[in-house]
Amino acid sequence: MASKRFEAPRGGEGARGWVRAIPALVAAVLAAAPVAAQDPQPAPVVHQIAAPEARQGVASDGTHVYAIDNTAIARYRIADGRKVAEWHGDPARYPHINSCTIAQAELVCAASNYPGVPQLSTIEIFAPETLHHLRSVSLGMMPGSLTVLDRHDGHWWAVLANYDGKGGEPGRDHRYTLFARLDEEFRIVRGWAFPDDVLARFAPRSASGASWGADGHLYVSGHDLPELYVLDLPDAGSVLVHKATIPVVTHGQAIDFDPREPALLWSIDRASNTVVASRISVAP
Repeated sequence: MASKRFEAPRGGEGARGWVRAIPALVAAVLAAAPVAAQDPQPAPVVHQIAAPEARQGVASDGTHVYAIDNTAIARYRIADGRKVAEWHGDPARYPHINSCTIAQAELVCAASNYPGVPQLSTIEIFAPETLHHLRSVSLGMMPGSLTVLDRHDGHWWAVLANYDGKGGEPGRDHRYTLFARLDEEFRIVRGWAFPDDVLARFAPRSASGASWGADGHLYVSGHDLPELYVLDLPDAGSVLVHKATIPVVTHGQAIDFDPREPALLWSIDRASNTVVASRISVAP
């Protein structure tokens, strides 16, 4: 891309001439600033498994995948796509399971009362083999609705979502979505905002999925768009750093990296009720 050249103001204009030149200089700097890299083609698909429960997200233990709906979870064997366990919950008690991941030998799920307000969140924990419900951790009211819980680097990490309309709290919109580090009692100890360009892609919804990659980057999905946002914690400040955007064939919702094949990211296609594994290149 050709760059614009600016010359110092001529004649006796002095400081006033430079002031008038500032808007053009700022525009040139912004135009030349690097933007987050984006691959030209969607990440290649490696596995597809039909799963009627694939409405909210998917998790993987490397041998099985767990298709997630609001009030149901099913365990499928990756090798042949066979369903080997399932769980169905009372909608009054489990109105909206958002996402799950395998952590500490348990299937740990982020859940909420979406679209109810005030926003209430819980963590629902299951035995992976049988999907027997083990326990529930109530988080009550938090600064957003819990959509993601992940385990990485000895810590719990969470997304607390906010929305412009349905399911949103008065006075907060999607810009208030928070990425947080939690302690062992699931209390917030650190927090970061999402960058403006990623928030614009979330709008009017929020982050629906997030999973730490083996490369140390955070991969985040929105609610609808067929892309992943690769983010890093900042060296300073309170805003995550957007490193890259990766197109995928699926449209948002909860995601999870495969623990046995770290380059495989599982996601869902809601339209066809399918769980999909895509091979993700290491982010730049």
